[in-house]
Amino acid sequence: MRVDRCDFSGYKVYPSRGKVYVRGDSKTFRFLNHKSESLFLQRKNPRKIAWTQVYRRMHKKGITEEVAKKRSRKNVKVQRGIVGADLASILAKRTAKPEVRAAARAAAITKAKTEKRDKEASKAATRGQSNVPKVSKQAMKGGKGGR
Repeated sequence: MRVDRCDFSGYKVYPSRGKVYVRGDSKTFRFLNHKSESLFLQRKNPRKIAWTQVYRRMHKKGITEEVAKKRSRKNVKVQRGIVGADLASILAKRTAKPEVRAAARAAAITKAKTEKRDKEASKAATRGQSNVPKVSKQAMKGGKGGR
């Protein structure tokens, strides 16, 4: 016994039931009843008609409990080092107490300030040694600036 499917509703069409519609391009369509044939000829979309199998499949109706939901994996956080700092140094900085961190910051600031002061002093010393008179660019090019 051959059981076909209704081309509109998706229900089974048993022998001696339903209609076969042959279109002008010789494509055949099987319909369970006049209702599905009529809706097909009106060019209705079976996905939008609630009682069709296509609609029920699209909207997940009547799915049995045998099909369990897919279990999603939990994301596991992994800590890694980054360029210029390995994981051990990152963890050490994170676990350091605020007082220690503040002291290290103050020491770094004072060191930077002393280096800047020394640099400024050496710059001033080199500037004071040169006794060459200042000449404008125009005078260097041979203009009237150096009378």
